[in-house]
Amino acid sequence: MPKVPSAAYERIVAALTRLEFVAVRQRGSHIRLEKRLHGRTLRITVPAHKPVKRSTLSRILKQAEVSLEDFLDVL
Repeated sequence: MPKVPSAAYERIVAALTRLEFVAVRQRGSHIRLEKRLHGRTLRITVPAHKPVKRSTLSRILKQAEVSLEDFLDVL
């Protein structure tokens, strides 16, 4: 299984957008994304850092319920 990469926040937001997340707001250095999923809303926050740490990205993917393989395919 591949390791979680370290990537700039722009690439992470773009990849999550391709996975049907929508950027709803930005406050300071944090971007809020949302996705409707089976009658509930997934809300995640991506820090606007270059690069976003691997551990932070791993936590974002877990909260977004996105597998690493799916994320790497759209990255």
